[in-house]
Amino acid sequence: MSVSRPLILRLYSLATAGFGPFSGLLLGRRQRRGKEDPLRRPERIGIAGKPRPEGPLCWLHGASVGESITLLPIAERLGAQGFQVLMTTGTVTSAALMARRLPAGAIHQFVPLDVPAFVRRFLRHWQPDLAVFLESEIWPTMVQETRAAGVALALVNARMSPRSFARWRRAPRTIGTLLGCFDLIAAQSEDDGERFKALGAPNVMISGNLKFDAPAPSADEAKLGELQTAIGARPLWLAAATHDGEEALAGEVHAGLKDRFVDLLTLIVPRHPDRGPAVAAELRAKGLKVGLRSEGAVPQADMDVYVADTVGEMGLFYRLARIVFVGKSLLGDGGQNPIEPAKLGAAVLHGPFVQNFLVAYGALDGMGGAIMVRSSGELASAVARLLADPAETERVAEGGARAIASLTGALDRTMTALAALAAKPAS
Repeated sequence: MSVSRPLILRLYSLATAGFGPFSGLLLGRRQRRGKEDPLRRPERIGIAGKPRPEGPLCWLHGASVGESITLLPIAERLGAQGFQVLMTTGTVTSAALMARRLPAGAIHQFVPLDVPAFVRRFLRHWQPDLAVFLESEIWPTMVQETRAAGVALALVNARMSPRSFARWRRAPRTIGTLLGCFDLIAAQSEDDGERFKALGAPNVMISGNLKFDAPAPSADEAKLGELQTAIGARPLWLAAATHDGEEALAGEVHAGLKDRFVDLLTLIVPRHPDRGPAVAAELRAKGLKVGLRSEGAVPQADMDVYVADTVGEMGLFYRLARIVFVGKSLLGDGGQNPIEPAKLGAAVLHGPFVQNFLVAYGALDGMGGAIMVRSSGELASAVARLLADPAETERVAEGGARAIASLTGALDRTMTALAALAAKPAS
């Protein structure tokens, strides 16, 4: 790497290189908290867990569960085009999901820590022909070392929030150098594209949001049937991808509605499954009878709330509930993905804080496919209205399906751009 790099990047490289010998302490601590797979820890320092397959290889990288799901259609298409596919993520939950969902022949590895020696070791083994990072995965060492190895590099479904843009503008040479490593940036929106260009990205296109083209989450038919039998004809609603504080609000909604709606069942799926026991304890302290899926419970007739704290089962619960509140939007910051429940026929409810999915929520709200609420009281009123009026629930759900369908096409545009990039001679 040239010494002409910005000082911040040179200091970052020195700091991460110095951290390398002590990385075991961090990984050990994460392992004790259930955030590392003890059998696969070597992957986190760039030691491959599998041999490199023969043929051209595309490296896909996304941070966690949602990002890896977004990359699945790209993995499938690349495989059909003759590429070997390597998917990296950074969480044990995403690794478990990819073990079930990756196309046949594709490989999952944990992404190495952003330490020069680890990233170089990773690149020497896998020797990718094309690297595709998702959204905002601009790790300085990973980006620069991939570029230095002569690998064609793309950032797809790229997003740059106003907050991140304002921060990066204070370090223009640093972000300009990093963005200059990318041969292609396929931005989610015009606004994202303009921010990337203003920060010095040389090759920006507007592709749209890949999440609109991602397949709806699957569901195990036997488990779905078991839950449907256990629930029967009970009225129910789902609070999905909730963050701290939103589960308590869901409990308040349930308590306020259960006298009006006999046998009401509230389903809660925390965004972070490891919070399940704490969520259950909090709701039980409010006098609610709670079942916890991770403990093997199924909904019982006298159960108020069913907390689904497992990994990879969102498809089950989106298929069970026609009314879905999407979390991180009422007390959180930015909102979670509303596309999956809308695709599976739910009427979507959300709070006002949806900055992470402005296009999606704008389309949903604009086409009557979602209802915004600003408090637990408004959430309770909206849930009650939809429970009492199945025809309105159907109208909102149909509006949501139309909104999502109007925003598809990003996958085709992205694949066209990646094909052109892969066809270029190596730099």
